[in-house]
Amino acid sequence: EKTKGSRLNLKNELEKIKSLSQSKSNIEFEDLLKITCSSEDYKISELTDHCLAKNKNKTINILNENNSTVEDNILILKSFLFKLKRLEKIKKEIEIKKNQDQAIASYRPSIFWKDKDIVKKQLNVLSINDIRYYIKKVNKVELLVKKNANLSKEITNNFIFETINHTSS
Repeated sequence: EKTKGSRLNLKNELEKIKSLSQSKSNIEFEDLLKITCSSEDYKISELTDHCLAKNKNKTINILNENNSTVEDNILILKSFLFKLKRLEKIKKEIEIKKNQDQAIASYRPSIFWKDKDIVKKQLNVLSINDIRYYIKKVNKVELLVKKNANLSKEITNNFIFETINHTSS
């Protein structure tokens, strides 16, 4: 879908993945987002990061620039799920190590240096209960999006607005 039916574009995207797999033994979903169709996918990652950090203005600006398809909305939700599960693991590690920086540093696969500040902000604004609540909510929203493709943008945007406006428990 992202290659607009062009075999050449598809081949280029597959070459990117092949190249990444030769240089990295463990490829995460976020890695694929960053290398394939990078401008839109970067916006997805940036959108989920800012939403989870409760950066309302930045999140709304990204949403206003975005004209998402059903597939994009599913990617947005998958990105939320990936990042929430990462935050949950780090929160558990913080409980053990009693140190946020050590917990982030020990997380595998490693968090890129440029992403550490936003991850710290997310950890500070979200409790473990919030994270678990959002994981369940994302799964429900994804089912709704798949069942109601014609309303996928509205459903996903409603979830995002609920998330940035939800107060911590």
